[in-house]
Order: sequence, then C-alpha cells, then structure tokens
Amino acid sequence: MSRILIVDDDRALLELLTDYLGRLGHEIRGLPDGQQALASLAAWSPELVLLDVTMPGLDGWQVLARIRATSPVPVIMLTARGDEPEVLRGFAGGADDYVTKPFSFAQLAARIKAVLDRVALGHREGGNILRGADLVVDVDRHRVLRGGEPVDLTPTEFRILVTLLRQPGHVLSARQIVSAVWGAEYAEETGYIRRYVWHLRRKLERDPGNPRYILNERSVGYVFPVDP
Repeated sequence: MSRILIVDDDRALLELLTDYLGRLGHEIRGLPDGQQALASLAAWSPELVLLDVTMPGLDGWQVLARIRATSPVPVIMLTARGDEPEVLRGFAGGADDYVTKPFSFAQLAARIKAVLDRVALGHREGGNILRGADLVVDVDRHRVLRGGEPVDLTPTEFRILVTLLRQPGHVLSARQIVSAVWGAEYAEETGYIRRYVWHLRRKLERDPGNPRYILNERSVGYVFPVDP
C-alpha cells in the first residue's frame, strides 16, 4: 500500500486514523505539529499527506506552502470549515483534495484512494510532451514552459491544463473537467472550475481579459483552441 503522513494536533483523532488506515494496509506516521511534519517529509518521503488546517505554531496553510515549495507529494487538507473561500484557498495553494470534519473514516479512505489513483495514472502517462502555440507541457516532470520561460502552476491547475491540451479544439464541460481532474465521484462538484480557469489565465495569458489559450463557450464549457 502507501506511506501516509498524518499531521493533526488532535491526538485522539491522530491515534484513531493511524489505527484505521494501518489496518487497511497503509504504512502510517502520525505527527501533532507542522515542524515535525516538514522534517519527516524530508526524511521519510511519504506518498500522501493528510494535513489539518488549524494547528498551533505552523498552521496547515503554512505547512502546505512549504511542502509545495519542495515537493509534489499529494496533500489532502482536513478542516472543520467547508465554506467555498476556505476550499478555494486550499486548492489554490496546491492541495489535492479537501475533507471537512467531521468525516467518516470510510469517506476519507475513498478520498485517499482517489488521489493515489490519480497520481498513479499520471506516472503511467509519464513521458508525454504536450504542445499548444508557445506552450510546452512536460507531463512526466510537471513542468510548463511558455515561450521557453517556466510557468509555476499548482498541481490542480496543471491537471486542468493537461486535460484541455489533450483534446485541443474539443469543448469540455465543467463536469467533464472535474471528472478528469478529481475523479468521477466529484463530477457534480463543478462550482470551482470557473475560479480555477481564472487563476490559470492570470498565470498563462499575457492578457487574461482577452485569453488566447483557454477559451470558454458560453453555457457549454472550456476549450484549448487548435491554433491559438
């Protein structure tokens, strides 16, 4: 199975999750604060991180930022707040998923499996180089170049761009994009796509108000044109 690092200052929950996920076959390391988590990330190399948002010292947002500065390891945020700004903050910061407390352990296990399956699929598809206009996307190395200059995208932004680039000229609905990026079980959760496209345009487009790479077809979806 997988090495999973759990970071949560709720020691009772930490113990219960360690036991539950361990019985599913995962190798678990549970830690109560962000500083220990960052040290363990470098020394242990987990394959997934479960990260609580509200912790003393370094909070989950600070830990996520430091993880993303050095590692592409998938991160699932755990929080008591599930409002839209909070969720968008997590995804914009590079989180791969977001689970609101209280949650069932079975629900969390399903989210973990979905994230790990997406990572495995990305590795199997490795080695692909996608091109569109002056964009070059190295799928295996998770790198984006625009006119030869690197563009820094979050993991979710990267997956949305790859999804569109794989089907140039085809209009994809928000539902299709969500299914490709997060998995079919999230197909109805389409509310965040517009915000993600906005973030992508700010990073990719020279004039975000007059986009060249990611166009929208009103009431239908988004498309990467064949000849931008």
